[in-house]
Amino acid sequence: MADKRTIVVLGAGLGGTIAAYEIREVVGSKADVILVAESEDYWFVPSNPWVAVGWRTPEAIKVHLPPVMKKRGIGFTAIGAAHVHPSQSRLELRDGTSLAYDYLVIATGPDLAFDEIEGLGPDGHTVSICQTSHAQAAYKQFEALAADPKPVVIGAVQGASCFGPAYEFAMIVETELRRRKVRDRVPMTFVTSEPYIGHLGLDGVGDTKGLLESEMRNRHIKWITNARVTKVESGVMHVEELAEDGAVKKTHDLPFGFSMMLPAFRGVEAVRGIDGLTNPRGFILVDKHQRNPAFPNIYALGVCVAIPPTGPTPVPVGVPKTGFMIESMVTAVAQNVKQELSGHTPTNEATWNAICLADFGDGGVAFIAKPQIPPRNLNWASEGKWVHLAKIGFEKYFLRKMRKGESEPFYEKLMLHALGIRKLRFDANEKELVE
Repeated sequence: MADKRTIVVLGAGLGGTIAAYEIREVVGSKADVILVAESEDYWFVPSNPWVAVGWRTPEAIKVHLPPVMKKRGIGFTAIGAAHVHPSQSRLELRDGTSLAYDYLVIATGPDLAFDEIEGLGPDGHTVSICQTSHAQAAYKQFEALAADPKPVVIGAVQGASCFGPAYEFAMIVETELRRRKVRDRVPMTFVTSEPYIGHLGLDGVGDTKGLLESEMRNRHIKWITNARVTKVESGVMHVEELAEDGAVKKTHDLPFGFSMMLPAFRGVEAVRGIDGLTNPRGFILVDKHQRNPAFPNIYALGVCVAIPPTGPTPVPVGVPKTGFMIESMVTAVAQNVKQELSGHTPTNEATWNAICLADFGDGGVAFIAKPQIPPRNLNWASEGKWVHLAKIGFEKYFLRKMRKGESEPFYEKLMLHALGIRKLRFDANEKELVE
Protein backbone atom coordinates (compact mmCIF):
# COMPACT_ATOMS: atom_id res chain seq x y z
CA MET A 1 0.00 0.00 0.00
CA ALA A 2 1.33 3.43 -0.91
CA ASP A 3 2.27 5.81 1.89
CA LYS A 4 -0.54 8.01 3.07
CA ARG A 5 -0.32 11.54 1.68
CA THR A 6 -0.60 14.80 3.60
CA ILE A 7 -2.93 17.58 2.47
CA VAL A 8 -2.54 20.91 4.25
CA VAL A 9 -5.29 23.52 4.02
CA LEU A 10 -3.97 26.98 4.83
CA GLY A 11 -6.66 29.31 6.14
CA ALA A 12 -9.76 28.64 8.26
CA GLY A 13 -12.23 31.17 6.93
CA LEU A 14 -15.32 30.34 4.90
CA GLY A 15 -13.37 28.73 2.05
CA GLY A 16 -10.65 26.96 4.03
CA THR A 17 -12.90 25.41 6.65
CA ILE A 18 -15.41 23.94 4.20
CA ALA A 19 -12.49 22.84 2.00
CA ALA A 20 -11.08 20.84 4.91
CA TYR A 21 -14.51 19.25 5.47
CA GLU A 22 -15.02 18.36 1.83
CA ILE A 23 -11.47 17.16 1.15
CA ARG A 24 -11.61 14.97 4.27
CA GLU A 25 -14.82 13.45 2.98
CA VAL A 26 -13.67 12.67 -0.57
CA VAL A 27 -10.08 11.45 0.02
CA GLY A 28 -10.99 8.90 2.68
CA SER A 29 -8.03 6.91 4.01
CA LYS A 30 -5.69 7.97 1.23
CA ALA A 31 -4.53 11.15 2.99
CA ASP A 32 -4.28 13.03 6.24
CA VAL A 33 -5.89 16.46 6.17
CA ILE A 34 -4.53 19.27 8.35
CA LEU A 35 -6.12 22.70 8.71
CA VAL A 36 -3.78 25.59 9.58
CA ALA A 37 -5.55 28.57 11.15
CA GLU A 38 -4.66 31.80 12.92
CA SER A 39 -7.35 31.32 15.56
CA GLU A 40 -9.27 28.46 17.13
CA ASP A 41 -12.50 30.24 16.25
CA TYR A 42 -14.34 30.74 12.98
CA TRP A 43 -16.46 33.88 12.61
CA PHE A 44 -19.31 34.23 10.14
CA VAL A 45 -18.07 37.35 8.36
CA PRO A 46 -21.31 38.09 6.42
CA SER A 47 -22.96 38.93 9.77
CA ASN A 48 -20.34 41.54 10.71
CA PRO A 49 -22.51 44.48 9.56
CA TRP A 50 -25.12 43.33 12.07
CA VAL A 51 -22.51 43.11 14.84
CA ALA A 52 -21.45 46.69 14.12
CA VAL A 53 -24.94 48.05 14.90
CA GLY A 54 -25.70 45.69 17.77
CA TRP A 55 -28.03 43.28 15.95
CA ARG A 56 -25.70 40.36 16.68
CA THR A 57 -23.11 39.61 19.33
CA PRO A 58 -19.76 38.15 18.29
CA GLU A 59 -20.52 35.00 20.29
CA ALA A 60 -23.66 34.39 18.24
CA ILE A 61 -21.67 34.03 15.00
CA LYS A 62 -18.68 32.11 16.38
CA VAL A 63 -17.77 28.47 15.80
CA HIS A 64 -15.07 26.91 17.99
CA LEU A 65 -13.12 24.75 15.57
CA PRO A 66 -10.93 22.25 17.52
CA PRO A 67 -13.75 19.91 18.66
CA VAL A 68 -15.39 19.98 15.21
CA MET A 69 -12.09 19.15 13.50
CA LYS A 70 -11.37 16.35 15.95
CA LYS A 71 -14.80 14.88 15.30
CA ARG A 72 -14.21 14.99 11.54
CA GLY A 73 -10.72 13.49 11.76
CA ILE A 74 -9.01 16.66 10.55
CA GLY A 75 -5.71 17.76 12.05
CA PHE A 76 -5.78 21.31 13.36
CA THR A 77 -3.38 24.02 14.49
CA ALA A 78 -3.99 27.68 15.26
CA ILE A 79 -0.30 28.63 15.29
CA GLY A 80 -0.59 30.30 11.90
CA ALA A 81 1.71 30.32 8.88
CA ALA A 82 4.86 32.39 8.58
CA HIS A 83 5.91 31.44 5.04
CA VAL A 84 5.17 28.99 2.25
CA HIS A 85 8.21 27.26 0.72
CA PRO A 86 6.77 25.83 -2.52
CA SER A 87 10.00 24.38 -3.89
CA GLN A 88 10.37 22.34 -0.68
CA SER A 89 6.65 21.48 -0.29
CA ARG A 90 6.90 22.88 3.21
CA LEU A 91 4.82 25.29 5.26
CA GLU A 92 6.74 27.23 7.90
CA LEU A 93 4.65 27.99 10.98
CA ARG A 94 4.93 31.02 13.23
CA ASP A 95 6.54 29.06 16.07
CA GLY A 96 9.45 28.09 13.81
CA THR A 97 8.26 24.54 13.14
CA SER A 98 7.29 23.26 9.69
CA LEU A 99 4.63 21.11 8.07
CA ALA A 100 5.63 19.05 5.04
CA TYR A 101 2.83 18.51 2.55
CA ASP A 102 2.10 16.54 -0.57
CA TYR A 103 -0.66 18.96 -1.51
CA LEU A 104 -1.25 22.47 -0.22
CA VAL A 105 -4.62 24.21 -0.54
CA ILE A 106 -4.28 27.97 0.01
CA ALA A 107 -7.48 29.57 1.29
CA THR A 108 -6.12 32.39 3.41
CA GLY A 109 -8.49 35.12 2.37
CA PRO A 110 -6.91 38.58 2.00
CA ASP A 111 -4.61 40.85 3.91
CA LEU A 112 -6.42 44.14 4.58
CA ALA A 113 -4.39 46.99 3.04
CA PHE A 114 -5.50 49.79 5.36
CA ASP A 115 -1.92 51.10 5.46
CA GLU A 116 -2.06 52.09 1.77
CA ILE A 117 -4.14 55.17 2.68
CA GLU A 118 -3.03 57.41 5.52
CA GLY A 119 -5.49 57.39 8.40
CA LEU A 120 -7.65 54.53 7.08
CA GLY A 121 -8.89 51.67 9.22
CA PRO A 122 -9.34 50.66 12.86
CA ASP A 123 -5.83 51.90 13.72
CA GLY A 124 -6.67 55.19 12.02
CA HIS A 125 -9.88 57.17 11.91
CA THR A 126 -12.38 54.82 10.25
CA VAL A 127 -14.01 51.63 11.52
CA SER A 128 -14.06 48.27 9.78
CA ILE A 129 -16.45 45.34 9.35
CA CYS A 130 -13.89 43.07 7.67
CA GLN A 131 -13.26 41.11 10.87
CA THR A 132 -15.66 40.41 13.70
CA SER A 133 -13.32 42.03 16.24
CA HIS A 134 -13.33 45.15 14.04
CA ALA A 135 -17.14 45.11 13.90
CA GLN A 136 -17.33 44.76 17.69
CA ALA A 137 -15.14 47.85 18.07
CA ALA A 138 -17.25 49.66 15.44
CA TYR A 139 -20.38 49.05 17.52
CA LYS A 140 -18.98 51.20 20.33
CA GLN A 141 -18.43 54.05 17.89
CA PHE A 142 -21.89 53.54 16.42
CA GLU A 143 -23.44 53.90 19.88
CA ALA A 144 -21.50 57.15 20.31
CA LEU A 145 -22.89 58.34 16.96
CA ALA A 146 -26.45 57.52 17.99
CA ALA A 147 -25.97 59.46 21.23
CA ASP A 148 -24.36 62.42 19.48
CA PRO A 149 -25.47 62.44 15.80
CA LYS A 150 -22.92 63.60 13.22
CA PRO A 151 -22.31 63.02 9.47
CA VAL A 152 -21.61 59.48 8.27
CA VAL A 153 -19.34 58.41 5.38
CA ILE A 154 -19.45 54.77 4.21
CA GLY A 155 -18.06 53.08 1.12
CA ALA A 156 -15.06 51.40 -0.50
CA VAL A 157 -11.68 52.84 -1.43
CA GLN A 158 -9.63 52.48 -4.61
CA GLY A 159 -8.57 48.91 -5.32
CA ALA A 160 -11.39 47.44 -3.22
CA SER A 161 -13.05 44.35 -4.64
CA CYS A 162 -15.80 43.58 -2.13
CA PHE A 163 -18.50 46.21 -2.53
CA GLY A 164 -21.62 44.38 -1.34
CA PRO A 165 -20.83 44.78 2.38
CA ALA A 166 -20.34 48.53 1.90
CA TYR A 167 -23.83 48.90 0.44
CA GLU A 168 -25.22 46.60 3.13
CA PHE A 169 -23.63 48.53 5.94
CA ALA A 170 -24.73 51.93 4.63
CA MET A 171 -28.36 50.75 4.44
CA ILE A 172 -28.24 48.89 7.77
CA VAL A 173 -26.81 51.97 9.52
CA GLU A 174 -29.53 54.09 7.93
CA THR A 175 -32.21 51.63 9.05
CA GLU A 176 -30.97 51.55 12.64
CA LEU A 177 -30.66 55.34 12.83
CA ARG A 178 -34.29 55.61 11.72
CA ARG A 179 -35.34 53.11 14.38
CA ARG A 180 -33.59 55.24 16.97
CA LYS A 181 -35.29 58.35 15.56
CA VAL A 182 -32.03 60.25 14.95
CA ARG A 183 -31.73 59.71 11.18
CA ASP A 184 -32.88 63.29 10.52
CA ARG A 185 -29.73 64.55 12.27
CA VAL A 186 -27.25 62.37 10.35
CA PRO A 187 -26.22 63.39 6.79
CA MET A 188 -24.96 60.29 4.94
CA THR A 189 -22.58 60.01 1.97
CA PHE A 190 -21.57 56.85 0.12
CA VAL A 191 -18.06 57.08 -1.35
CA THR A 192 -16.95 54.42 -3.81
CA SER A 193 -14.23 53.72 -6.36
CA GLU A 194 -16.86 52.15 -8.65
CA PRO A 195 -17.55 54.02 -11.91
CA TYR A 196 -21.25 53.98 -11.05
CA ILE A 197 -23.52 52.91 -8.21
CA GLY A 198 -24.24 49.19 -8.49
CA HIS A 199 -21.14 48.32 -10.52
CA LEU A 200 -20.05 45.98 -7.68
CA GLY A 201 -16.77 45.12 -9.42
CA LEU A 202 -18.87 43.14 -11.92
CA ASP A 203 -19.95 45.91 -14.34
CA GLY A 204 -23.38 45.62 -12.76
CA VAL A 205 -25.75 42.67 -12.56
CA GLY A 206 -29.23 43.06 -13.97
CA ASP A 207 -30.50 46.46 -12.87
CA THR A 208 -28.29 46.80 -9.78
CA LYS A 209 -27.50 50.35 -10.89
CA GLY A 210 -31.15 51.40 -10.92
CA LEU A 211 -32.08 49.39 -7.84
CA LEU A 212 -29.28 50.73 -5.67
CA GLU A 213 -29.54 54.32 -6.89
CA SER A 214 -33.26 54.25 -6.15
CA GLU A 215 -32.62 52.81 -2.70
CA MET A 216 -30.13 55.54 -1.91
CA ARG A 217 -32.45 58.28 -3.13
CA ASN A 218 -35.28 56.91 -1.04
CA ARG A 219 -33.01 56.87 2.01
CA HIS A 220 -31.51 60.32 1.28
CA ILE A 221 -27.97 59.00 0.97
CA LYS A 222 -25.76 61.09 -1.33
CA TRP A 223 -22.99 59.39 -3.29
CA ILE A 224 -19.65 60.03 -4.96
CA THR A 225 -18.41 57.54 -7.59
CA ASN A 226 -14.99 57.30 -9.29
CA ALA A 227 -13.69 58.31 -5.88
CA ARG A 228 -10.06 58.11 -4.76
CA VAL A 229 -9.50 58.58 -1.04
CA THR A 230 -6.21 60.43 -0.58
CA LYS A 231 -6.12 60.79 3.20
CA VAL A 232 -8.27 60.41 6.29
CA GLU A 233 -7.89 62.75 9.23
CA SER A 234 -9.83 62.80 12.46
CA GLY A 235 -13.34 63.81 11.40
CA VAL A 236 -12.45 64.59 7.76
CA MET A 237 -12.03 62.39 4.67
CA HIS A 238 -10.20 63.82 1.66
CA VAL A 239 -11.50 62.48 -1.65
CA GLU A 240 -10.66 63.09 -5.29
CA GLU A 241 -13.48 62.49 -7.76
CA LEU A 242 -12.04 61.47 -11.13
CA ALA A 243 -13.38 62.04 -14.63
CA GLU A 244 -13.59 59.29 -17.25
CA ASP A 245 -10.08 60.13 -18.50
CA GLY A 246 -8.61 59.76 -15.01
CA ALA A 247 -8.16 63.49 -14.43
CA VAL A 248 -9.25 64.99 -11.11
CA LYS A 249 -12.75 66.33 -11.69
CA LYS A 250 -13.47 67.59 -8.19
CA THR A 251 -12.09 67.35 -4.65
CA HIS A 252 -14.17 66.74 -1.55
CA ASP A 253 -13.35 67.29 2.12
CA LEU A 254 -16.06 65.25 3.81
CA PRO A 255 -16.70 65.80 7.52
CA PHE A 256 -17.76 62.72 9.49
CA GLY A 257 -18.43 61.54 12.99
CA PHE A 258 -18.57 57.88 11.93
CA SER A 259 -17.03 56.25 8.86
CA MET A 260 -16.51 52.75 7.49
CA MET A 261 -14.53 52.33 4.27
CA LEU A 262 -13.70 48.90 2.88
CA PRO A 263 -9.98 48.67 2.05
CA ALA A 264 -8.16 47.21 -0.90
CA PHE A 265 -7.05 43.59 -0.50
CA ARG A 266 -3.70 41.96 -1.12
CA GLY A 267 -2.23 38.52 -0.52
CA VAL A 268 -1.19 37.59 3.00
CA GLU A 269 2.43 37.97 4.04
CA ALA A 270 3.08 34.21 4.06
CA VAL A 271 2.69 34.03 0.27
CA ARG A 272 3.59 37.50 -1.03
CA GLY A 273 6.60 37.87 -3.29
CA ILE A 274 6.99 34.18 -4.21
CA ASP A 275 7.92 34.02 -7.88
CA GLY A 276 5.52 31.86 -9.87
CA LEU A 277 3.06 31.52 -7.01
CA THR A 278 1.59 35.01 -6.77
CA ASN A 279 0.92 38.13 -8.81
CA PRO A 280 2.38 41.53 -7.75
CA ARG A 281 -0.47 42.04 -5.24
CA GLY A 282 0.23 38.68 -3.64
CA PHE A 283 -2.83 36.85 -5.00
CA ILE A 284 -2.36 33.19 -5.96
CA LEU A 285 -2.09 32.38 -9.67
CA VAL A 286 -4.23 29.41 -10.69
CA ASP A 287 -5.26 27.62 -13.86
CA LYS A 288 -8.81 26.52 -14.70
CA HIS A 289 -8.46 23.62 -12.27
CA GLN A 290 -7.56 25.96 -9.34
CA ARG A 291 -3.97 24.70 -9.53
CA ASN A 292 -0.88 26.88 -9.55
CA PRO A 293 0.98 26.50 -12.87
CA ALA A 294 4.47 26.80 -11.35
CA PHE A 295 3.85 24.50 -8.38
CA PRO A 296 1.19 21.97 -9.44
CA ASN A 297 0.84 20.44 -5.96
CA ILE A 298 -0.55 23.79 -4.75
CA TYR A 299 -4.21 24.67 -5.18
CA ALA A 300 -5.96 27.88 -4.17
CA LEU A 301 -9.54 29.03 -3.66
CA GLY A 302 -11.50 31.99 -2.41
CA VAL A 303 -10.53 35.63 -2.03
CA CYS A 304 -6.79 34.86 -2.23
CA VAL A 305 -7.09 33.80 -5.91
CA ALA A 306 -5.96 36.23 -8.62
CA ILE A 307 -8.82 37.32 -10.90
CA PRO A 308 -8.32 40.16 -13.41
CA PRO A 309 -10.77 43.11 -13.32
CA THR A 310 -13.75 43.25 -15.66
CA GLY A 311 -12.18 46.13 -17.58
CA PRO A 312 -10.44 49.49 -17.20
CA THR A 313 -12.04 52.04 -14.87
CA PRO A 314 -10.89 55.57 -13.91
CA VAL A 315 -10.23 54.34 -10.36
CA PRO A 316 -8.94 50.77 -9.79
CA VAL A 317 -11.78 48.34 -8.99
CA GLY A 318 -11.29 44.68 -8.12
CA VAL A 319 -13.51 41.66 -8.73
CA PRO A 320 -15.39 40.09 -5.78
CA LYS A 321 -15.40 36.40 -4.91
CA THR A 322 -18.87 35.50 -3.65
CA GLY A 323 -19.83 32.55 -1.46
CA PHE A 324 -21.26 30.54 -4.33
CA MET A 325 -18.06 30.95 -6.34
CA ILE A 326 -15.95 29.98 -3.33
CA GLU A 327 -17.95 26.81 -2.67
CA SER A 328 -17.67 25.93 -6.35
CA MET A 329 -13.89 26.34 -6.09
CA VAL A 330 -13.89 24.13 -2.96
CA THR A 331 -15.67 21.30 -4.77
CA ALA A 332 -13.36 21.55 -7.79
CA VAL A 333 -10.25 21.45 -5.60
CA ALA A 334 -11.51 18.52 -3.52
CA GLN A 335 -12.37 16.47 -6.60
CA ASN A 336 -9.09 17.33 -8.33
CA VAL A 337 -7.02 16.28 -5.31
CA LYS A 338 -9.03 13.06 -5.18
CA GLN A 339 -8.22 12.43 -8.84
CA GLU A 340 -4.52 13.07 -8.26
CA LEU A 341 -4.44 10.65 -5.32
CA SER A 342 -5.89 8.03 -7.66
CA GLY A 343 -3.23 8.71 -10.29
CA HIS A 344 -5.45 10.68 -12.64
CA THR A 345 -5.09 14.14 -14.17
CA PRO A 346 -7.32 16.83 -12.61
CA THR A 347 -10.33 17.70 -14.77
CA ASN A 348 -12.71 19.58 -12.48
CA GLU A 349 -13.39 23.29 -12.99
CA ALA A 350 -15.16 25.72 -10.70
CA THR A 351 -18.39 27.37 -11.80
CA TRP A 352 -17.50 31.05 -11.49
CA ASN A 353 -21.03 32.33 -11.05
CA ALA A 354 -22.03 34.99 -8.53
CA ILE A 355 -25.00 34.82 -6.20
CA CYS A 356 -25.34 37.55 -3.59
CA LEU A 357 -27.83 38.62 -0.95
CA ALA A 358 -27.30 42.24 0.10
CA ASP A 359 -29.28 42.87 3.28
CA PHE A 360 -30.49 46.41 4.02
CA GLY A 361 -31.96 45.71 7.45
CA ASP A 362 -35.58 46.05 6.34
CA GLY A 363 -35.22 44.74 2.79
CA GLY A 364 -32.41 44.17 0.36
CA VAL A 365 -31.19 43.33 -3.13
CA ALA A 366 -30.33 39.88 -4.50
CA PHE A 367 -28.52 39.17 -7.75
CA ILE A 368 -27.30 36.26 -9.83
CA ALA A 369 -24.60 36.63 -12.49
CA LYS A 370 -23.88 33.59 -14.64
CA PRO A 371 -21.02 33.74 -15.33
CA GLN A 372 -19.72 36.36 -12.96
CA ILE A 373 -17.82 38.29 -15.64
CA PRO A 374 -19.96 39.60 -18.55
CA PRO A 375 -21.22 38.80 -21.14
CA ARG A 376 -23.57 36.48 -19.27
CA ASN A 377 -26.09 33.74 -19.88
CA LEU A 378 -28.07 34.84 -16.82
CA ASN A 379 -28.16 38.42 -15.53
CA TRP A 380 -30.75 38.81 -12.77
CA ALA A 381 -31.41 41.14 -9.85
CA SER A 382 -34.38 41.64 -7.54
CA GLU A 383 -35.28 43.46 -4.36
CA GLY A 384 -37.68 43.09 -1.45
CA LYS A 385 -38.12 42.30 2.22
CA TRP A 386 -37.57 38.63 1.43
CA VAL A 387 -33.83 39.33 0.98
CA HIS A 388 -33.47 40.33 4.64
CA LEU A 389 -35.26 37.15 5.70
CA ALA A 390 -33.13 35.09 3.32
CA LYS A 391 -29.94 36.49 4.82
CA ILE A 392 -31.11 35.48 8.30
CA GLY A 393 -31.92 32.00 7.02
CA PHE A 394 -28.55 31.77 5.31
CA GLU A 395 -26.75 32.73 8.52
CA LYS A 396 -28.57 30.11 10.59
CA TYR A 397 -28.11 27.39 7.97
CA PHE A 398 -24.43 28.06 7.40
CA LEU A 399 -23.50 28.32 11.08
CA ARG A 400 -25.31 25.04 11.76
CA LYS A 401 -23.43 23.45 8.87
CA MET A 402 -20.10 24.73 10.20
CA ARG A 403 -20.77 23.54 13.75
CA LYS A 404 -21.66 20.07 12.51
CA GLY A 405 -18.68 19.88 10.17
CA GLU A 406 -20.84 19.28 7.12
CA SER A 407 -19.49 19.79 3.60
CA GLU A 408 -22.76 19.85 1.62
CA PRO A 409 -22.30 22.64 -0.96
CA PHE A 410 -24.59 24.87 -2.99
CA TYR A 411 -26.21 26.56 -0.01
CA GLU A 412 -27.61 29.34 -2.17
CA LYS A 413 -29.52 26.70 -4.11
CA LEU A 414 -31.21 25.62 -0.90
CA MET A 415 -32.12 29.17 0.05
CA LEU A 416 -33.48 30.04 -3.36
CA HIS A 417 -35.55 26.88 -3.45
CA ALA A 418 -36.95 27.51 0.04
CA LEU A 419 -37.89 31.06 -0.85
CA GLY A 420 -39.75 29.94 -3.96
CA ILE A 421 -37.92 31.92 -6.62
CA ARG A 422 -39.55 29.87 -9.32
CA LYS A 423 -38.04 31.60 -12.31
CA LEU A 424 -34.86 29.66 -11.59
CA ARG A 425 -34.26 26.02 -10.82
CA PHE A 426 -31.24 23.98 -9.75
CA ASP A 427 -30.01 21.41 -12.25
CA ALA A 428 -28.56 18.56 -10.18
CA ASN A 429 -26.64 17.14 -13.14
CA GLU A 430 -25.06 20.42 -14.19
CA LYS A 431 -24.79 21.60 -10.57
CA GLU A 432 -25.88 25.11 -11.36
CA LEU A 433 -28.88 27.39 -11.58
CA VAL A 434 -30.73 27.50 -14.89
CA GLU A 435 -33.77 29.34 -16.20
